Amino acid sequence: MGGINELFSGLRASATALTAERVRMDVIAKNIANADVTHTPDGQGPYHRQVVHFEPILQRLANGEKSVAGVRVSKVTDDDKTPFERVYDPGHPDADAEGMVTLPNVNATKEMADMITASRAYEANLNAQDNFVRMAERALRLAQ
Repeated sequence: MGGINELFSGLRASATALTAERVRMDVIAKNIANADVTHTPDGQGPYHRQVVHFEPILQRLANGEKSVAGVRVSKVTDDDKTPFERVYDPGHPDADAEGMVTLPNVNATKEMADMITASRAYEANLNAQDNFVRMAERALRLAQ
């Protein structure tokens, strides 16, 4: 019985990672889509790059110890570490008195690299789920 529970706990952990990576890919896509937005609708200046933060999902074991049972998105925050770029473009509608425009702190190359990483992590978890299903099918055939 423990083997089946372990199989399903692995399946659940992989499912949580799929969900978290999907959120990460959505946020990266949003960053790329807003890479040129110099004036947000709320009037707060240029678009702020968003960052996804993960945290482990912990479960308490029968012996009282804790075990990692998966991962989830804990929050999505503005990237306050990456500075905004300022360029001279006096004809731009969002140029200040000196003709400088503040651009979003989104680097498309970095976002694409992050997208590849998130995509590969998603694929790896999808493959893990496929393997869990195959193992369960084999176990059921052996039990017959």
